[in-house]
Formats: sequence, structure tokens, C-alpha cells
Amino acid sequence: MKAKALKSERIGEFIAYCKKHRQEVDESFLYDEDLKEFEPNDENPTYIISDTNGEIIAAVSLIMTDYFRRGRKARFRIFHSKIKDIDCYKSLMQALLSHTEGLDKVFIFIPTTDKIGMEFMEELYFTVERHAFLLVRENLEVQDYNLPEDYVIRSFRPGNDEEIWCEIRNASFAKLKGSETPIIPEMVTKMILSEEYIEGGMMILFHKDKPVGIVRGALDEYEDEPIMNIGPLAIIPEYQGRGLGRVLLRASLHFAEEKSFKRTILSVNGENERAKALYIQEGFKQVEAVTCYEYHLNS
Repeated sequence: MKAKALKSERIGEFIAYCKKHRQEVDESFLYDEDLKEFEPNDENPTYIISDTNGEIIAAVSLIMTDYFRRGRKARFRIFHSKIKDIDCYKSLMQALLSHTEGLDKVFIFIPTTDKIGMEFMEELYFTVERHAFLLVRENLEVQDYNLPEDYVIRSFRPGNDEEIWCEIRNASFAKLKGSETPIIPEMVTKMILSEEYIEGGMMILFHKDKPVGIVRGALDEYEDEPIMNIGPLAIIPEYQGRGLGRVLLRASLHFAEEKSFKRTILSVNGENERAKALYIQEGFKQVEAVTCYEYHLNS
């Protein structure tokens, strides 16, 4: 079984394959918005394996955006085979390695329910980096929040607050696995221009004139229904442990209620036990768990 680079005339087949099998894998980048302008290029090296009839039976695609490259890594969009044969995965993996110059690792999320997929990752010499959990909150009553004296929450101002957003996010996530790479203002601008953007959904917490926290509510989809995705939620290190994360979370939940979202969703790293405990206290329930596997390229 030989992996071949995806040609432009087969993009439609590849997209159909992704949509058909997305519920079997981590589907974070397999929704319509993510795929509608997809094309194989330097940022999206993509390979497929076809059967004797020319039908796609396996596919792999890497996401190699500037953000990931700055962190010297790349994320799999999809790594899947209809036939559960390790040789398929080996062929796809081998084809991708020629695109990883300058990177330290590639990584992939595997649902913990996919035991075969997890076994294949280990057989391909991937190792576990971390675990992450997806939490959902139904349309429950949202408790009020009280801002401490000298604190205020205001909406993000496009064209003015991009650098502030980056400073808070980067300071807060500098030691968080998977998020260590700093973001830049251009990335925030892209978030605002995306179809996920909800006006008023991005908020900044100030202590007097000092920006100390951020939260974002964005349009997402879960179980084929619209849902508001909360994240990032970040408080700069010197202000953590004061209950400000709860304040921002409740502010975002009130915003979701005002926008008539029936459910909200967020994800949290397994090692971030304090954050997960907060979310559960505020009515979220775990619905999915994934394991992040990484493959070190220079070991």
C-alpha cells in the first residue's frame, strides 16, 4: 500500500472522506468551515491511499501553520485508515516525514475510546504527552458574580486590544502543555474575522487600569447543533487564586444565556486539575476524553 500526495482534482474526495470518518477521530479541524477552503500545500501536506478501484481508504494531513512552526511542531488534521492495518499507517507516516524539516515533533489527539488507534500510535513510536477533556454545560441557571472593588470587565475592542489579549494569554499559558508557543496579534485578528466570532463574546478583565484576564465565547458545533465554546479563559499568574477565573467564567455563561445558546462547551488539560474542578463546580460535565500523542522527530 503506497501513500500518494493528494492532487487538486481529488480534494473533494478527501473532504468527503474526512466528513464521513470524523466521528471516529478527533474532529477539531474536520468541520465544514475548516474544510471548505482546504487545499494541499506547504501548510497542509496531505497523502492518501486508494484501493484497486481508486477509492480512498486511508488519509493523513498535517497542519503546519506559522503558529505551529514557531513552536517547532505540527498537528495532525486527520490520520485514519478504513482498514485497521498498521502498514497503512506506516506508509502514511513515512510519506509525511519529508515535510517535517525544522520541526521537533508532530502530535495528534486520539479519543480514549479508540483503543486500536492508541495501540497503533504506540506501535509507531508515539508517546503520551498529555490528556485533555471536553466538558459540556446544559442550559442551567447561571449564578451571579460579584466583581471585587476596582475590577471591571469590558468587551474586547477590535483594532485596539489585540496586543493586550496576547500579553494576558501568553503570560497565563507559558507553562501549559500544548499552549506554550506565544500567539501574536495577527492571530487574534484572524479570530475576529472568522465565522466563529461572536460580537461581544471576547472580554477583558481589568484591575484598575491593568489588564489581568481574558475569556472568549465563540460559535462552535457539537452533536450537529450550535453551541458556544468558551476558551481561552486566562488570568495572569500573579492574579491567580483570587476567584477571578470563576468571575470570568460566569460572565461568559451569562453572555451565552443572553445569546440564547442552550449549551456551552470547553476543553481542559488533564494536569490543570484546579481549572477542571472549577468547571465541574459551575455545572459542566465531562463528555469526552482524548490523549495527546507526540512523535519526536530528532530522537
